[in-house]
Amino acid sequence: MDESQVGGRLVQTMLSGFLKLALASLLAGSLLSIFGITPRSVMDFLGVTAEELHNGMISAFAWAAPRMVMGAVVILPIWLVAYILMPPRG
Repeated sequence: MDESQVGGRLVQTMLSGFLKLALASLLAGSLLSIFGITPRSVMDFLGVTAEELHNGMISAFAWAAPRMVMGAVVILPIWLVAYILMPPRG
């Protein structure tokens, strides 16, 4: 199997996974709406407003993004060296 076939298979697998995830989400959302469960009712039940939810997501991203970048600064060079030093396939 050459590199183009491996890459094509990876894309096909990812698209298949995204499609399954989208269909499962659609089914779950449809079932919840049948029972009258809406995003607004869930937020009301939890005592959270849309603005608080938005601010929480922004805060979570602001916390996680620098840590992800710092991790990538360490991990990516290690991966690159390991990839370069691997023996050739086939």
